[in-house]
Amino acid sequence: MALDKEERSVIDPDNVLLTDIEELIHSGSAAMLKNILADLYDFDIAVLIDNLHEDDDAVYLFSLLSDETSSQIILELSDRRRSYILSKIGREKLSNIVSEMDSDDAADLVAELDFDIQREVLADLDKIDKEDSDEVRELMKYDESTAGGIMAKEFISVNQHLTVREAVKVVQNKADEMDQFYNVWVVDDDMKLVGIISLKRLIIALKEPEQKMYEVMNTEAISVRDDVDQEEIAKIFKSYDLVSMPVVDSQNRVIGKITIDDIIDVIEEEHTENVAIMTGTDAQELEKKSPFEIAKLRLPWILITLGIELIAVFVIKTHSQILEKIILLAAFMPIISAISGNTGLQSAAIVVRALDTGYVNIKRWWSPVIRQLKTTLIIGSVIGFNIGVVGYLMSDDNQFTFGIVVAISMFTSINIAGLVGTIVPIISKSLGFDPALTSGPFETAFQDVVGISIFLTIASVLLINI
Repeated sequence: MALDKEERSVIDPDNVLLTDIEELIHSGSAAMLKNILADLYDFDIAVLIDNLHEDDDAVYLFSLLSDETSSQIILELSDRRRSYILSKIGREKLSNIVSEMDSDDAADLVAELDFDIQREVLADLDKIDKEDSDEVRELMKYDESTAGGIMAKEFISVNQHLTVREAVKVVQNKADEMDQFYNVWVVDDDMKLVGIISLKRLIIALKEPEQKMYEVMNTEAISVRDDVDQEEIAKIFKSYDLVSMPVVDSQNRVIGKITIDDIIDVIEEEHTENVAIMTGTDAQELEKKSPFEIAKLRLPWILITLGIELIAVFVIKTHSQILEKIILLAAFMPIISAISGNTGLQSAAIVVRALDTGYVNIKRWWSPVIRQLKTTLIIGSVIGFNIGVVGYLMSDDNQFTFGIVVAISMFTSINIAGLVGTIVPIISKSLGFDPALTSGPFETAFQDVVGISIFLTIASVLLINI
């Protein structure tokens, strides 16, 4: 019995459906495969194709899709699987897929192709639809991380002097060209943005259809220049709860639109990039790079971390006498380093994210510092007390003093870690560096040195007579 879309909305790579699909591919049952695919959502088809074990099976299944469906899922595939499929499908199929895509997605896909194939596909697109081809060429000129790089050329604008009745006619005529739209941009005779009107407000305005658009539009239209960074655009969308926004050029002429689905992609991309940088890796390294390239990318970070950690070795060697006398100290060093280092990384991650979203203003740097310090004072007190009790119970001699040493060391290390994790990203941002870049391996390695130094120094002072 065939499953309906709702039942197949989530594809498990190890489930029976995937196994059945592979068996049908190997038996060449194209008709049955097409019937199954017709009942699936586009995203689920992309998941299936991504999780097929053999690349050639993926190519075969992809070849059974219509050009329209192919255009919807091609960018949902993993980079490696998409690259392989694009290398195997014919130029005609590829050109047809591009012609079905929205301009921004088409530009993204064409940009991935080799230069010679790009020229051929764009030449084919000239024959299919010259206007679409020109739009793709225009979008490819923009930096991919700017408003121009993520905007789509499909938008609806109406002149401010049209009546509501006439504006609705324009919307009706252009609606078929749009997958979805929420607002209509109102422009003057030079295509300069003068206002915006939502579809809801436009429909309500039909009660008086002879009103002019400048009478019913919202003149406080929020727009963005084509050269604005995508992170800034994401902040604007969040701050004003937008679902779409017009993109304008230096003359304030409307040239495109950005919608909320574009911003979701931006947020995911920026988050992935920040996490990758903080851990000293490349977010796409497993997809595109060879083992040698991956090692070359990661080794500098590891070597820098190793250099910092070696300082801890010298600190431990300096305090070797106290360690020889009190072996239990060695058992607590990893705990202090790990907990304080983790606290520092948490603080750094919170601040990096807050800097990205605009919650932290560099000009008011003391606000997040004080807030984080208050937080780590609470955390340090709780953790310090608990680890102090453990140290007291585990020590055979001078139990109280040993517990105090462990408690004070943990408390101090946690607070220093939180302070460093908060301040370093802010300083980096103010100096023009990427805060995510400065906060990863350094934070843990630095805290290992600081935590161990504090612990052994306090132990040497308080337990010197043991």
